[in-house]
Amino acid sequence: MTSAALPAIRQIVASIDDEAAGPSYSVTALSAALRRQGHDSAVIAVGRLAPQPGLEIHAWDFARLPVVNRLMVSRGLARAVEAAAAQGAVLHVHGLWLLPNIVPARAARRHGVPLLMAPRGMLGAEALAFSPRRKKLVWTLGQRRALEATACFHATSETERDDIRLMGLTAPVAVIPNGIDIPEGDPDAAARTVLHLGRLHPKKGIDRLVAAWARVADRHPGWRLRIVGPSEIGCRQALERQVHELHAPRVTFDGPLYGADKRGAYRQAGLFVLPTLNENFGMVVAEALASGIPAISTKGAPWAGLEAERCGWWVDHGPDAMAAALDDALALPDAERAAMGTRGRAWMARDFGWDGIAARMAQVYAWCEGRGDQPDCVVTA
Repeated sequence: MTSAALPAIRQIVASIDDEAAGPSYSVTALSAALRRQGHDSAVIAVGRLAPQPGLEIHAWDFARLPVVNRLMVSRGLARAVEAAAAQGAVLHVHGLWLLPNIVPARAARRHGVPLLMAPRGMLGAEALAFSPRRKKLVWTLGQRRALEATACFHATSETERDDIRLMGLTAPVAVIPNGIDIPEGDPDAAARTVLHLGRLHPKKGIDRLVAAWARVADRHPGWRLRIVGPSEIGCRQALERQVHELHAPRVTFDGPLYGADKRGAYRQAGLFVLPTLNENFGMVVAEALASGIPAISTKGAPWAGLEAERCGWWVDHGPDAMAAALDDALALPDAERAAMGTRGRAWMARDFGWDGIAARMAQVYAWCEGRGDQPDCVVTA
C-alpha cells in the first residue's frame, strides 16, 4: 500500500497564532500541502483561530488558572487527540515543553498509532538554557516519556538531528526542512534597509547585530537598520537602551507584522540579517530568500547553503564577524545584491517547495505505518 492510502494525519502544536513565529506558518502550510495531495491532514492546536482556506483546524481553549495556563493545559485538545488516535490517525507533534506536546504520546501508546515528534529547535543547547526550571518540571511531567515513545523524529536540519542524538534519543530521524511559498512581486532593487524580522528575544542575538551596526553604519550613510517583531521579556527596551548607549544611527523598531505588511517589509529591504544564537531552521531566512533578498545568517542557524548558492553570508557569532559581513554586503553594487537575491529565490523554489516537502513527509508517515521502504531522508544512526 502506498502513501496515497495513508490514514488520517493530525498535526499537533501548542499554538499557531500570529505570535507563535515559525510553526504558525510551517505547520499549517505542511498540512495544507498534504491536503492538496489527497491526504486527510488536520491541525489540532490551542487558541481561537479563524477558518483558513484549504485547511482543517481544530482549535481548543486552555485553562486560564495561574501556572497551568503557562503550560497550555487544554482538556479539549486532549480529547481531540485521544479521538484521533482511537481512529488510527498518525500523530505528528510540533514543539516541546508544553502539555499539548506530551498528551499525544499517551494517546499513541494506548491506541498503537505512530507518533512523530518535531522538536522545532527546542533541544538546542541555547534553547535548553532558557527557563530551565520550567523545562525540568515538564520533563518530569511527561516530556521525557513522550520523547522516548517517539517512533520517528522530524528534524528540519542536520544540526537538529545532532541535537536529538545529544539528548540520548535513539529513534530514527527524518531530516526534512520546512518549505516556503514564493511570493509574487519583486523587491525594490534600490532599497537601503537592513531588516531583521522575528521575535525580539535574547536567544536571537539581536544585541550583537546592533553592536555590529554601530561599528559600520557611518561607512554606509544611505542605509538604515529596521528591527521588526514582538518583544519578549523586555528585549525591545534593552535593545533601545543599547542603541542609545552606542550612539548607533538610523535604527528603527516596529512591532510584529503579518500578512501583506510582512511581505512588504521584505520587499522594501535590501538585506536580511538573522543573528541568532540557535535556530533549528530559521524560517525568516527562507522567507527573505523567497522574496528575492540576500541574507546574512550566523552559524547558529543551518544556512551554510547561503554561501554555496551565492545568495548570502554564513558567519560566526559575534559583532566582529557580523560587522565584516555587513560591510561586504552594503558595499556591493545594487545589481550584484539583486543577482544574489535572484539566486536565493531560485534556490527556494527548487529545493523548498511545499509540495515536495509534503510528499517526503507522506513517505515517512507511510514507513512509520509499516508500508514501504525506509525513505532516504530517514537516518537511524
